[in-house]
Amino acid sequence: MAGIVACVLLSLVTMVHSQVQTAFLEYMQTRMGVLEERIAQWHDHSSRYSSELRDFKNQVLKMLENIEKEREAVRNEVENTNVRVDRLEREVDYLETQNPAPPCVEIDEKLTELHVNKKKKNEKYEKLTGCPKAENPDTAEPNVVPSPPPNRKSYCSDTISQVNAMKILKRYGSSTGLWTKDPIGNSERVYVFDGSGNDTVYLFPRMKEFTLSTSTRKSARVKLPFPWIGTGHVVYGGHLYYVRQGDEFQVIKFNLVNKTVVDSAVLPIEDQVPVYGLSTHNYIDIAADEEGLWVIYATRENEKNICLAKLDSNSLSIEQMWDTPCPIENAESAFVVCGTLYVVYNTKLPSRSRIQCVFDVSGTISSENVPVVYFPKRYGSHSSMKYNPKERQIYAWDDGYQIIYKLSMKPKDELY
Repeated sequence: MAGIVACVLLSLVTMVHSQVQTAFLEYMQTRMGVLEERIAQWHDHSSRYSSELRDFKNQVLKMLENIEKEREAVRNEVENTNVRVDRLEREVDYLETQNPAPPCVEIDEKLTELHVNKKKKNEKYEKLTGCPKAENPDTAEPNVVPSPPPNRKSYCSDTISQVNAMKILKRYGSSTGLWTKDPIGNSERVYVFDGSGNDTVYLFPRMKEFTLSTSTRKSARVKLPFPWIGTGHVVYGGHLYYVRQGDEFQVIKFNLVNKTVVDSAVLPIEDQVPVYGLSTHNYIDIAADEEGLWVIYATRENEKNICLAKLDSNSLSIEQMWDTPCPIENAESAFVVCGTLYVVYNTKLPSRSRIQCVFDVSGTISSENVPVVYFPKRYGSHSSMKYNPKERQIYAWDDGYQIIYKLSMKPKDELY
C-alpha cells in the first residue's frame, strides 16, 4: 500500500514539474519573441534613419555646391562691375579732357549795369524809329570772349600698327640679358645687363661705342649694392629701377649719378610665379611708356593670366592693378605703349614672335580689333623687350643678339 502511495506521489510530482517546465519554456519563448520583434524594429528604424541621414547629407552637399557656384558668379559679377566702373571713370576723364568746362569770367558790376542800360536804350530807340541803332565803333564796348584753353593731350592715344624696321646691332654677352636707354632727358648712354642675375651694370656713353666694342673693357661699370634678378629692369629719369630677390621680391630705386639707393619697396603682390611661360627667370617686369612706369607680373591665384599694375616712380607705390586676359603660356616678353599692354608670344620651337594679346587699361582697344603684329626674329626667344617712348622703338635681346625694332603708330580710334 505504501508503495502505491509513493508511486502516485511521484507521478504527481513529475506531472507538476513537467507542467512548470512547459510553462517556463512558453514564457521564455514569449519573451524571446518580444525581444526579436523589438530587435527587428530597431533594425528597421536604424535603416530608415541612415537612409534619411544620407539623403540629408546629399541635399546639404548640393546646397553647398550651389552656394559655391553662386558665390563664384557673384565674385565674377563684382569683378566685371569693377572693370566697367574703372573703364567708365577713364572714359569720363577722357571726355572731360576733350570737352573742358568753360572758364569762369568775372564781370564788373558796373559793366553789367552799363550793358543792361544800353540794351534798354537800344530797345527804346527801335520802338520809336523802327530801325536798329547802329553801333559807334569808338564807343562800343569790347566783347569779352574767353580764350579757348590750350589743346593738350592728357594721355597718349596711339597704338602699334606694325614693326616698321629691324636692325640687328651685334651679338654681346650671354643668351639672356637686357639693354636699354633712358627715355627721359637727352642722355645717349646705353645700359647693359648681361645674364639673368648679377650685381654689375655695363655703361656705354653712346650707341656707337657699344656697337664697336668687342668686350666689356671699354665700358664703365656700375656696381649695385644688391644683386638683380631677371631681365625686367628699366632706366627712367636718371634712376635705375631693378628687381632684387630676397625673402620677397623687392623693387630698388637706384640713383645712377650719386650711386646710392634712393628708395626700395616690396610690392603688395603675394605668391608670385614667372610672368612669362618662355622666360621663367622673370617674376617682375618693369616697363616704361609715355605715361610713366608699369609692373607686369603673375600670381599663383591667377596663374594662367598676366597681371598689370601702374607704378608711381617717386614713391614706388602701386596706383592701380588689373587682371588681363593675356595667358602666360607661350609668352616670352611684354611691353607697354600708351597705357596698353602688348604681350609677345612664341613657341618652344623658335618661330616668329608675334603680339597676340593686347590689354588697354582705358578699354579703348582690345585684342579682337588689333591686327597681329609679327617681329622678324631670326634666333631663339626674346629674353627682354624694352620700349623707349622717346624714340618709339624697342630694344630687344634675342639669344645674345641685340636688336632694335622701329614701330609704326596710328591713333587708337582708327581701329574701329
